[in-house]
Amino acid sequence: MNLKEIFTVLPQYALPHHALSGLMSKLTHCQNKTWKNLFINSIVSLYGVNMNEAKFQNLDHYASFNEFFTRELKDGVRPLATAADAIASPADGAISQAGPIADGRIFQAKGQDYTALELLGGDAERAQTFANGSFATIYLSPKDYHRLHMPLTGTLREMVHIPGRLFSVNNTTVGAVPNLFARNERVACIFDTEAGPMALILVGAIFVSSVETVWHGVVTPPTISEPRTWRYQDDAPVLEKGMEMGRFNMGSTIIVLFGKDKTAWNQDLLAGKTVRLGEKIGRTLA
Repeated sequence: MNLKEIFTVLPQYALPHHALSGLMSKLTHCQNKTWKNLFINSIVSLYGVNMNEAKFQNLDHYASFNEFFTRELKDGVRPLATAADAIASPADGAISQAGPIADGRIFQAKGQDYTALELLGGDAERAQTFANGSFATIYLSPKDYHRLHMPLTGTLREMVHIPGRLFSVNNTTVGAVPNLFARNERVACIFDTEAGPMALILVGAIFVSSVETVWHGVVTPPTISEPRTWRYQDDAPVLEKGMEMGRFNMGSTIIVLFGKDKTAWNQDLLAGKTVRLGEKIGRTLA
């Protein structure tokens, strides 16, 4: 580790991650008008949030900071890639990494990687579905839109809440903490699509107060010690491409997985590239 990593990362190992996130949840849901407007204005100014894209620009519309943070966008500001073979970005953000799942391993950063088996909660059958497939990891910063949408039309097969820590997911921490995305608390959603199985993994992070999906509501909290699994057989939810599927109450990372020879990412889908919800980031293969 260099000095920046030492001072940024090492203290995180000692922090009470879930307690801090619980405190942040109380602060972000506080409906004191003076407090929440101060909080919102600070984030808008500090991170350069583009309020012109928000459906509601008057801060009085938002009862709490969390309502602002998960704000809706105006209709039409995120056009959806409608080509039949287009894979749409599930979020606003920046590409952390994208590429093949090689021998069951997913590249994290700076020589760090982790296994699909670890990421998906230790279930070998679930992980085998994505053996030698492809992945894309998208980081959402505080300025980004924090609702998550479907890259392809899919029928929900399974959702798994996997316990873990809540390390930061900024570039410094991602480059220094081994297995970070497979260590943090996360919610994995498995869909059947025209391109075969697709996993959307919503990874929590420090100060992320909760993760929720449109079919279940809030999945986390509560904090758990063992994975929880929901399987959908009868009346399984079907979500069209571009539809909202979940949201982060505070920001984090979404990881997309596909199976072998099912998809191809755009050639320019490289680490650091900014992506916008709905834009084409790859294509399905016949």
